[in-house]
Amino acid sequence: MKVIIDLIEDIRESIANAEDYVLTAGLLKEEANDPAKLTYAGEAPLNTYDLDPVRRQLVFHIDKSDSRVTVGELMPLLLISDMDTMMYELRMDVNAQYNDMEIVGFGKNEERKKYLLFIRI
Repeated sequence: MKVIIDLIEDIRESIANAEDYVLTAGLLKEEANDPAKLTYAGEAPLNTYDLDPVRRQLVFHIDKSDSRVTVGELMPLLLISDMDTMMYELRMDVNAQYNDMEIVGFGKNEERKKYLLFIRI
């Protein structure tokens, strides 16, 4: 389980808080004969996010709109959060079939200025 503080630390370490990076969902698909093996299956930009204090989650959404979540937009909100909020779990809603997905890891694409949040199906 990844939490907000994990995201803050990884963004700081891997891309030095570069504000122009776009947050992107990276899809990892389990292989049918070996669920421990994951195959990269594509990506999509994250369009919105919301902080849910009831479920104690930061939820990212893909809604096919033209909006894009950037590090520069997200980080100021996270950095002023209290320690309780920084322990909120990271989740993602991709579509009706794949909602409330756990974020299992992070990555980056320096050439395309993308910061990836990985989910597995």
